[in-house]
Amino acid sequence: MNSFELVQWLDTLLNIQAISDDSLNGLQVANSGKLSKVALAVDVSETAIRHAGELHADFLIVHHGLFWGKCEPLVGPLYKRIRLLLDYDMALYAVHLPLDLHPELGNNMGLLRELGWESSFDVGEFHGKPIGKAVVLSSPVSLDSIVEKWKTQFREEPLVWRFGPELISRIAVVSGGALTLLDQIVKGHFDLFITGEPKHSGYWFAQEAGINVIFGGHYATETFGVKMLGQAIQTQWKIETVFLDHPTGY
Repeated sequence: MNSFELVQWLDTLLNIQAISDDSLNGLQVANSGKLSKVALAVDVSETAIRHAGELHADFLIVHHGLFWGKCEPLVGPLYKRIRLLLDYDMALYAVHLPLDLHPELGNNMGLLRELGWESSFDVGEFHGKPIGKAVVLSSPVSLDSIVEKWKTQFREEPLVWRFGPELISRIAVVSGGALTLLDQIVKGHFDLFITGEPKHSGYWFAQEAGINVIFGGHYATETFGVKMLGQAIQTQWKIETVFLDHPTGY
């Protein structure tokens, strides 16, 4: 198998045309076609590219890639990243929203599984399609118990806006920077919204709307998709894969 065949398989598996996206999803930088090891990371960066190169990976898959809806001159950090990819003869493949909403390999589905929940229905429309998952619990649980479960499972203390009911039965989950969807979530009568990073502008709206929000970190809530995708590649093609963990603190 070569890198171009892997690209075709990924395009189909991830249905990269499923949703309009600012990200240029799919192959962003080609290599000569060789394929021996696949590295996966949340973000493309010089650090991630060098790490992948040190591990002798020749194909890098990221959630946040190089190109975002506009032409840019190849100068500064963009030039350095592309130069590194070419020096390593390393292909770069990016998949943004299609990975968030994927029914099996998606970030939101992965987050639900880690917390021991099953999706009840889709939620959070963005660019014409729902990208998040909703959970309706058969028996309400306390917000404190969810926070404790989070700390136990992820070994992180999440930021919590405690503006809603203490007993939780309806939960919406959208990874990353999804606080812009808060109005939709409120209209859906959810008790708790779980997302990645906060925004100053959302604080008073959440308080006045009476909804709890847990922020698990943009980076942390978007590690699940690339990890599961790596496992799928390894299972399907028997190609070695490695996850590159480079948290940003956000």
